Amino acid sequence: MNDKINTFLNSGLLNKYLIGQTSASETLEVEHYISEYPEIKKAYETLQDKLEFTAQLNGVKAPKSVLNSVLEAIDDKPVIALKPKRSKKWYSYAVAASVAALLFAGSSAYLFNQNQKLSDENQVIADEIFDLRSDIANNNNTLNQLLEQFKQLNNPETEKYILKGNRRAKNLKTVAYINPKEKKSMIDVVSLPQLPDNKVYQIWAELQDKMVSLGVLSEADRRLQEIPYTEDALGLSISIEPKGGSQIRSNDTPVAEISLKLND
Repeated sequence: MNDKINTFLNSGLLNKYLIGQTSASETLEVEHYISEYPEIKKAYETLQDKLEFTAQLNGVKAPKSVLNSVLEAIDDKPVIALKPKRSKKWYSYAVAASVAALLFAGSSAYLFNQNQKLSDENQVIADEIFDLRSDIANNNNTLNQLLEQFKQLNNPETEKYILKGNRRAKNLKTVAYINPKEKKSMIDVVSLPQLPDNKVYQIWAELQDKMVSLGVLSEADRRLQEIPYTEDALGLSISIEPKGGSQIRSNDTPVAEISLKLND
């Protein structure tokens, strides 16, 4: 069953057509689908059978005493003379037709509501599938990033530098990976001693005449991540700075530093 047929069946138009609630254009559309697609014609016939069966199952015959009670209540000389047998038969048919109409309307409304619930459930399932696909796409992106990082780590051009803390940050340890050929830099934050809330660790690249900030380090960043590559860097250092980081490194002695190999 193709998407076009599914969409039509879930639209509720078939149920509206059965209970006579479609507009002129909707009626033409439903009749076109019924004549064009055997699946929809079969669904229409099935709904008709269900409604007819329900009406027959719940049909109520008019009480025989109803007509006599009505005749006793009216004037003995009505303006139009009635033939009892014909009137009784007509009245019974009228009552039965009314009951059948009510049952038909009730059954149609029930089927319409059931179809609407099914449509809502289908939408929930579709949303869940969309979320699942989104999660898969995000996981694939993460996996691709990890594969790219491992590729860089295994690249023979990548140099590894371990920065260990001095007496002011004995447990500090980070590992930097620098590939001057592809101009890539990554850092792995292994451990950072705790600081007061108003202080942070900041990593710097040392150039000939200045220090360039490469970002703030955090325990939350304990994973391999990229940092800006700095051309002609002579070394790396980590200092303690005010919360939020600083544009200029403080004059205090860095808590960790290392020299880099000069490019050939």
